[in-house]
Amino acid sequence: MKSLKHWVFWPPFLFVLAASVLSFTNKEAFIKITTGANDWVIANVGWVFSLAGLFMVVVCVGVYFSKLGKVRIGGENAKPLLSFRNWFAITLTTTIAAGITFWGIAEPIYHLVEPPKSMNLEPNSAGAAIFSMSTMYLHWTITPYAIYCIPALMFAFAYYNMKQPFSIGSTLAPLLGNKIHGKWGKALDAVCLYTLALGMAAAMGTSILNLAGGVNYLSGLKSASLLWAVIAAVVMTTFIISASTGLMKGIRILSDINFKLFLFIIVFIFLVGPTSYILNLGTESFGYYLTYFFEKSLFTGAAANDQWPQWWTTFYWANWFSWAALTALFLGRIAYGHTVRAFIIVNFALPAAFGGIWMTIFGGTSIYLQMNDGKFGDILTSSGPEALVYAALEAMPLSEIIIPLYLFIVFIAFVTSADSTLAAMGGISSKGITPESPEPGIFIKVVWGITISAVAWVMISFAKIDGIKMLSNLGGVPAVLLVIGIVFALIKVAKDPGKYDRTREELGGEQKRDRAG
Repeated sequence: MKSLKHWVFWPPFLFVLAASVLSFTNKEAFIKITTGANDWVIANVGWVFSLAGLFMVVVCVGVYFSKLGKVRIGGENAKPLLSFRNWFAITLTTTIAAGITFWGIAEPIYHLVEPPKSMNLEPNSAGAAIFSMSTMYLHWTITPYAIYCIPALMFAFAYYNMKQPFSIGSTLAPLLGNKIHGKWGKALDAVCLYTLALGMAAAMGTSILNLAGGVNYLSGLKSASLLWAVIAAVVMTTFIISASTGLMKGIRILSDINFKLFLFIIVFIFLVGPTSYILNLGTESFGYYLTYFFEKSLFTGAAANDQWPQWWTTFYWANWFSWAALTALFLGRIAYGHTVRAFIIVNFALPAAFGGIWMTIFGGTSIYLQMNDGKFGDILTSSGPEALVYAALEAMPLSEIIIPLYLFIVFIAFVTSADSTLAAMGGISSKGITPESPEPGIFIKVVWGITISAVAWVMISFAKIDGIKMLSNLGGVPAVLLVIGIVFALIKVAKDPGKYDRTREELGGEQKRDRAG
């Protein structure tokens, strides 16, 4: 408790706790408040998410080719904290990897059986199939990773090269100077804790439903509140134990296991699934995605009063923004010793390519099964999205082996993601975090782990998949405003990196001392 930043920790913690208490004591009031706030968000702020996401893709590419691209994070003499392989594995598995294991099979069926009304596509038609697959590319490739990459890169440069404190406010130092580390900085960190708590609860809700679907398939236990509570408790205990071991043990080991399992399951489904159909549909849909990239990125549905973009694209962008601001502290911290261009490759280009491959294989398989069988839409309606994943895997050879393995992949994926998130939340809640002493205490990780698990269980118990979307949307509003500021801070740095890079001054001082000696 002595190391706790009270003005950063208590406001978001008490706010999230109050919401949980209200949900237990007055369910109707809780649902009315969250639904009303969510409806306002998706009706009024969706355009901000769309424009911001597209802008960040452009900035990512621009920074890669700028003078900043050649700068080494931590200075010219900085030695990498992680090997390139470990760095990529951790980055991939601690960002949206938990999401792709659930939505990769479930989401395409939603778009196939119920495409946007304003597009006049016939459900289960060829046009709906192409729309569905191309939408997976929109939601799971370059745009989400650009949203993650920009804040993480700005924090890495601010923390290691500008010698700023371990605070999300440091990302705005190029715009506001050291003024950001006063009361406004504490308020900013508190808001980011709130957004990440809701974003992580949304992701955990998705993983709980995914795991419950697997347990239901294997044991016959009903996917309901009691099972969700047990799964939440097991997952929470595991990621708290992992988080307590620190970066070089828990996260590194789990991410390496996770990455290898990802590669295995991708190759397996590609070889035993409808390979030709996957490749042909993926090629055609990718062409559609490129042709209509700007139109799909900026589709709000306002002209036709179509709610589809609000409940899908806005949901995803809000989710990414909820995570991005504070996850930047973790992703930036592990980038020490690598160049900015390498950072963009590992945090933007390679994960986006991986997401595209995953969605081509799993989304293509899902669409094929629905187009040739037709029962997956019925499964979605009768049993929920968590049942779709395992129904699709059941159609594969060796399903009795693959389904338990996939269940393990889902479990490890979320534990790895939660591990890194708790490290970031614990770090921003604590005093004395420096490059030399980067780990927060276990107590603060336990507190946040229990709180988030409780919120996730409450929302899926009362609102299921809609509850997950509400959490993401509510957490994304303040986050997107912050991230827009971070984008302009990074642009300012990219124009003249030497003006902000204090490691050059230190290197120059060392060289002078060496010559004098």
